[in-house]
Amino acid sequence: MIEPIFAGSTVSISDLKKNPSAVIAAAEGFPVAVLNRNTPSAYLVPAKAWEELMDRLEDIELAEIVRQREGQPEIEVSIDEL
Repeated sequence: MIEPIFAGSTVSISDLKKNPSAVIAAAEGFPVAVLNRNTPSAYLVPAKAWEELMDRLEDIELAEIVRQREGQPEIEVSIDEL
C-alpha cells in the first residue's frame, strides 16, 4: 500500500529512539515523518512550527465567527455599563 508522506524528511522510529536530539537538529526547523516499518506513524514537528500552526488555526476559527456574525444588528454599549 502506498502511503503519502507530508514531510520533506523521514526517520525510522529506531533511529529516533537512538538520538532524538540529533533528528531534531538535522530537521533544521522542518517537520519529519517518523516511519514504523516504512509506514508513517507520526510526525515530529518543531515547537515553533507547531505554535505557528496553532495560531493559523485560531485565526481560521475567529474568521468563521466573524463571518457568522456578519450582518447581525449592532448593540451599542458604553464602557461605564460594563
